[in-house]
Amino acid sequence: MPKITVLPHADLCPDGAVIDDAESGKSLCETLLEHDIEIEHACEMSCACTTCHCVVRQGFDSLNESDELEEDMLDKAWGLEPNSRLSCQAVIGDDDLVIEIPRYTINHAREQH
Repeated sequence: MPKITVLPHADLCPDGAVIDDAESGKSLCETLLEHDIEIEHACEMSCACTTCHCVVRQGFDSLNESDELEEDMLDKAWGLEPNSRLSCQAVIGDDDLVIEIPRYTINHAREQH
């Protein structure tokens, strides 16, 4: 099972987090939510917004490839970087990941799920 290291985020996990039991084949967003990291997902993980945007600092190439719809949505994300992914579309592979959740999203008000 791959390990996911989440870098510190002031609101979602101030001390960062380590997920030792991530499941390959599951989306990054689902995994974060299952481990009480309340990443935004305003479109309910349907690739229709960018609120679950994250930057993959390590292990990017082990994720599934992004499709055209995700790439188009990412163009709208705040703080886009070359290793950005929508966590609802990023399927965990076999390698460990280090991710950073950007401080801001395009949402004006945070959704409470």
